[in-house]
Amino acid sequence: MDKKLFEILACPLCKGNVKYQKDAQELLCRPCGLAYPLRDGIPVMLEGEARTLTADERLNEAS
Repeated sequence: MDKKLFEILACPLCKGNVKYQKDAQELLCRPCGLAYPLRDGIPVMLEGEARTLTADERLNEAS
């Protein structure tokens, strides 16, 4: 994904920053506890498509 795209992407629920997880191909929003998938390099920023983060994922800033 283009780095400029990361700068403008925000969580659709809280409007906060999302963090790209390259290995999982997801965008994480820790405050909301959601991981939005990337499909064919396109972010799917829909609450219904997101998975819930585990407690460890929500706390681990390094992941």
